[in-house]
Amino acid sequence: MTPISSASAALTGQDPENRLFGPVPDVTGDRGYGDDHPARVGFFTDTSVCIGCKACEVACKEWNLLPMDDARGNVDVLGLTGESYDNTGTLGASSWRHVAFIEQSRTVDLPMPTVGSPEDLGSARPLVDLPVVHDRVPASATTAEQSAPQQTPSQGREVRWLMSSDVCKHCTHAACLDVCPTGSLFRTEFGTVVVQEDICNGCGYCVPACPYGVIDQRESDGRVFKCTLCYDRLTDGLQPACASACPTESIQFGDLDVLQARADQRLAALQEQGVEGARLYGRDETDGVGGAGAFFLLLDEPEVYGLPPDPVVTTRDLPAMWRAVAAGAAAAVGLIATAFLGWRR
Repeated sequence: MTPISSASAALTGQDPENRLFGPVPDVTGDRGYGDDHPARVGFFTDTSVCIGCKACEVACKEWNLLPMDDARGNVDVLGLTGESYDNTGTLGASSWRHVAFIEQSRTVDLPMPTVGSPEDLGSARPLVDLPVVHDRVPASATTAEQSAPQQTPSQGREVRWLMSSDVCKHCTHAACLDVCPTGSLFRTEFGTVVVQEDICNGCGYCVPACPYGVIDQRESDGRVFKCTLCYDRLTDGLQPACASACPTESIQFGDLDVLQARADQRLAALQEQGVEGARLYGRDETDGVGGAGAFFLLLDEPEVYGLPPDPVVTTRDLPAMWRAVAAGAAAAVGLIATAFLGWRR
């Protein structure tokens, strides 16, 4: 028996015969759809223009008739986390869109609303001059007192908000599809991943399988729910409700290849302006999930937004694992047969 090294192609996910990993030129055709299937569609979320209005959250809940649960699972209440303006906290069975609010006390390299004195920034000055926010002072205050900028808890450093509307990534290699025993999760003709709630048996296998922690079960019946990319609207020629409601076009919907080209241009433009922290997340077709159907332009590290830095489809190593199990079983059978024949002699 030839041992399988931990550095072999089978265990590193680079096995060309492993259909659970790597780029897939036609993810929809790979699932058995004919050559005349629609182009793969998806989301490109440009967080640099997200204003945190939550119109996407509201539109998603309204269209999909989602209950108004809060981040703690309390049903039909509008709860606040108490940590920020975020009232959903995370993606869940009743929150298929989640607008994250991240407050940072740091030097700002993007023209965003800030607190502090631009003169104190030196070479890290924002790309545009922004009005300085002052404390409210009495009319009798001196000129020097009136010009003193409002200081943040970080001793004069600026504060910026990062806002991003998170959603299911509709992965090229979706582990939730691989582990679903009932076929409740399926790949649509648009390349998206949808849960059929009437077929879901509540086994929960897909919950730990998702590398992003997107899929969630409802406590009431145990079934799982997540973004469907408004599959019902797509079949009627409409775009998803969240993209229709976004006032700044932070959430963009369309053919995935078109969105990818647009994202590349947007990233290049920001980097040319000196926004060094800008990066694309989920755009790379060679990453651990084969690229995402919903990808993002971020202004900081993925961890800042609560996203895994290097997501990997959790079923990637299943072929190698089963081959190792089969080899071990064959070796065990061989040993038993040898022992039996030796005993007969």
